[in-house]
Amino acid sequence: MYRIVKRKELNPTVTLIEVDAPRVAAKAKAGQFVILIPDEGGERIPLTVAGCDRDRGTVTVIFQIVGATTEKLNAKREGDFIHDFAGPLGRPTVVEGFRRVAVIGGGVGCAIALPVARALREAGAEVHSVVGFRNRDLVILEDEFRAVSSVMKIMTDDGSYGEKGLVTDALRALIESGAEYDEVIAIGPLVMMKFVCRLTAEYGIKTVVSMNPIMIDGTGMCGGCRLTVGGEMKFACVDGPDFDGHLVDFDEAMKRGSVYREKERAAHEAACRLLRAGENNG
Repeated sequence: MYRIVKRKELNPTVTLIEVDAPRVAAKAKAGQFVILIPDEGGERIPLTVAGCDRDRGTVTVIFQIVGATTEKLNAKREGDFIHDFAGPLGRPTVVEGFRRVAVIGGGVGCAIALPVARALREAGAEVHSVVGFRNRDLVILEDEFRAVSSVMKIMTDDGSYGEKGLVTDALRALIESGAEYDEVIAIGPLVMMKFVCRLTAEYGIKTVVSMNPIMIDGTGMCGGCRLTVGGEMKFACVDGPDFDGHLVDFDEAMKRGSVYREKERAAHEAACRLLRAGENNG
C-alpha cells in the first residue's frame, strides 16, 4: 500500500497527488511512468511521473478525470492509500547533449512536459516552453514552467489568458524570429502532436513525441498501445513512450483511440453514481 502525502486540484478536471514510494523515487527519470491501481480489484492505469523527491522518497503524478478509475483515484484524500504503485517503467526521455530545445505541452500533457523541461534545464540546455489550453480556467503548472524556461509562451484557444491561438502559432513565430532548436519535444493530445510535427517537418527540426496518451496496460501484453512508426509496429509502453514524431502514423493512432470512447464515458458515469451512493450511505 502506498500513502498519498499530498493532494492538490490543479483545475476542475486535473488533480496532483504525491505518493510515498521511495523505491520508485530513487530511480525514476523524466519521461518514465508508473502503473497504479487505486484499490483492490481496481483497474491498472499508467501515469507519467510528473516529479520525484528522492530525499523524501515521494513521487508526484498528475491525472485528468476521464474514466471510472481516475474518478475513484480522485476521490482519495491525503492520508489515504493506493493499492499498487509500480515503476518506473518505459524509456527515459533523452535530455543530454542539447544546446536549445523547445518543449511543447498541451492540456494535461503539460504534466509530462514539465519534468522533461526541468531535466533538460538541469542538463544544461536552454529551454523554450510553449503550453496550450482551451481557456484560462484550465491552465496548470505555469509557475513551474517559468522556473525552468528561458522563454515561456501560454496559448489559449479563446484568448482568455496568454495569447490567443494554438501552440503551433507560437512555435512558428519563435522559429521565424530566429530561434534555432536542436530538437522539439511535443507532449499532449494526439492531434496537437500531429500538427506540431507537420510544422517542424517544414523546417527540418528533429521532433520527439510522447505517446503516453494511448497507453493502457503498460506492459505490452494488451496490445492497446500499438502504433505504426516508420512503417513498423511499435508499442508505446515498452518501445517508448518517446518516438520520432515525423515517423508516427497519428491518424491510425487517433482512430484506434476513439474506439472505446463511449464505453469509457459509460464506465465513468457508473463510477460517479457508485461514489455518490457511498457518500450518501456514509
